[in-house]
Amino acid sequence: MTEIIHKELSYRIIDIAFEIYNHLGYGYRETYYHRAIRIELQKHNIAFEHEKEIPLYYKGDKIGKTFLDFVIEGKIVLEIKVANTMKQKDVAQVLEYLRSSGIQLGIVVWITKQGVYYRRLVNIR
Repeated sequence: MTEIIHKELSYRIIDIAFEIYNHLGYGYRETYYHRAIRIELQKHNIAFEHEKEIPLYYKGDKIGKTFLDFVIEGKIVLEIKVANTMKQKDVAQVLEYLRSSGIQLGIVVWITKQGVYYRRLVNIR
């Protein structure tokens, strides 16, 4: 039987996304959803970093940087998207973040007119 990585923490994060959608609904800027997530994470005593900068290296030389929406307890990358549909480019973006950060699990959450959708992504490297 395959064990779900960071199962309990993942469910708590997903519950928070649904709680925010149930209260705010669809149609706001991502910034406002980020603020609501920060409030809920703090309320639930879940440690996080917001807009965490990750440097990118090539053979020891820094070639750039990227910013992660949230890193939850140093274990999960959380990316929030406000969109009409789920997009493969968002999945690819989170997989890139996992490779760059060395974090094993990512969750991308889409806030849409139809509701909240999410996908858990595992860094297999």
